[in-house]
Amino acid sequence: MAQPVLIALTQAGEDLALRIAPSIGAVVHGRAGRTTAEITFAESTAHIRDLFAAGVPVIGLCAAGILIRAVSPLLSDKTAEPPVIAVAEDGSAVVPLLGGHHGANGLATEIAAALRTRPALTTASDVALGVALDDPPPGWRLVDDGAIGPVTAGLVAGANAHIAGTCQHLEPLTRLPNVTSEPFVDRAQARDGARLSLIDPDGLAVADRAVVYEPMDICVGVGCARGCPGEELEGLARAALASAGLAPEAVAGVFSLDLKADEAAVLDLAASLGVSARFFDAAALELEAPRLANPSDVVFAEVGCHGVAEGAALAAAGPDGRLVVEKQKSANATVAIALAPAPITDLPGRARGQVSLIGIGPGQAAWRTPEASRLVQQADELVGYGLYIDLLGPLARGKPRHDFPLGGEEDRCRYALEQAGQGRHVALICSGDAGIYAMGALVYELMARGENGVSDAARRVEVVTAPGISALQAAAARIGAPLGHDFCAISLSDLLTPRADIQRRIRAAADGDFVIAFYNPVSKRRRDLFAEAIGTLRGQRSADTPVVLARSLGRQEEAIEVHDLSAVEVDMVDMLTVVLVGSSQSQRVSVGGRPRVFTPRGYAVKHERAAS
Repeated sequence: MAQPVLIALTQAGEDLALRIAPSIGAVVHGRAGRTTAEITFAESTAHIRDLFAAGVPVIGLCAAGILIRAVSPLLSDKTAEPPVIAVAEDGSAVVPLLGGHHGANGLATEIAAALRTRPALTTASDVALGVALDDPPPGWRLVDDGAIGPVTAGLVAGANAHIAGTCQHLEPLTRLPNVTSEPFVDRAQARDGARLSLIDPDGLAVADRAVVYEPMDICVGVGCARGCPGEELEGLARAALASAGLAPEAVAGVFSLDLKADEAAVLDLAASLGVSARFFDAAALELEAPRLANPSDVVFAEVGCHGVAEGAALAAAGPDGRLVVEKQKSANATVAIALAPAPITDLPGRARGQVSLIGIGPGQAAWRTPEASRLVQQADELVGYGLYIDLLGPLARGKPRHDFPLGGEEDRCRYALEQAGQGRHVALICSGDAGIYAMGALVYELMARGENGVSDAARRVEVVTAPGISALQAAAARIGAPLGHDFCAISLSDLLTPRADIQRRIRAAADGDFVIAFYNPVSKRRRDLFAEAIGTLRGQRSADTPVVLARSLGRQEEAIEVHDLSAVEVDMVDMLTVVLVGSSQSQRVSVGGRPRVFTPRGYAVKHERAAS
């Protein structure tokens, strides 16, 4: 769970938030002008919604209605939504509103303890049973949640139940008069899970009314040839688990050599088992050589350690772990399984690094996607042009960041990739959309280069793109629908593109009668290309062709103007302007007294043909 945020709207709320924060490891965000918080926000609803979209637990020192109205447009999946808790400003009430079984009830209980009051829990199982059956503690997994409803309902109704095995999560149930329990150890590995079953009148467990919990103490070590079929590795791993009588739900993680961090079969196996993949370097695996059951000089000569599958499993299980399944082999893969002495709550090894290409649109939170906000929140470090990171506002506060100047594009992309190559999650922040005149293409170019590219470790990272609202989309939305038919985008910056190529594309777009979005129309030293482009278009299109000049979109200084093609001058645009030039079909219409531009798709012609 992400670090919780306490939202204070007044100075009294901030004072209470500061009392609560240490007990739950939270940070305090305060309303600007009303609090003295280090991290402030200007608009409460937008800020709460942005945090919620990013997956951040939100505790509001305010009326519950404020929180409900803020997050209600985003409610869709109760299994994925973060906790939302309302706390009265005088500390008299602590009410979990959302995410009761995903951390909210626990957080509310901790907050109430700090305030010496009781949480207002409304979840039936928490109130009647003192435990949420579908929210096991870290290191434990629910095998099948299909029986949760019937078992919870039965217990609340007073039905008899029995607990076989041990799981601290279920301890409150043992105090109920209708629940019996006993230790349960029936595995060769002396592992102890837990099974909660409803009991029928004859004293027998009801087969389809049972909830099973597995301790996640199983470490699956794998090795494979490059390009190993995913089904081959998964089949070998599942067969090894079955041979030892181990449930797939008991797997804590899939572990391998760092050279396999981008191996699809390894990553797919981890995804299939619902766990993370973690990786060790050869030196770390070689430390496990004395404990290997099947050391190999051939493997050592190839990768620098005497065993990948067994070594990775043992390294993950720790010094007190032990092999329970020795290396199993197929044509292209190896698998070994080790048992940790206790459920694993903090996975060892290094995660596969990730670069998140994040398009933040023009910068305002309302135009930023929930996915982009979530990736920012999850990142270990933010990288980008300083202004773009600043536009994230409070969402970026407290995050390590590395700012690069304009012109440092290749340096910032290389830095992001190399940091990710060390197992970090780096968010590369771009305005607009990261794949449109931004860093997306350069990241992939660096990974593809043979020389002057990036390290092998950086080439193995995962790259995820969160799309953003591009300048051409924002401009079109503000002025109507000028992109309603075929269009193209041309950057007039000749820093990276030969001027002759730009001129050729302008002529081609003019000949093709495309609506054209001009990016980077001018700079301090370059103004003639825009004048030349307008001149070319004047020779092909009517003088009254609409031209949209959109500046600083989505920001306070936003300005949108519509001019005739014949009236457009270079001095009307600057570096923050995107220019949309209509095609021969583009038209203007007044809507509510305001000018709008649209380019028809041809529906009128379609209807005319149908009528004839």
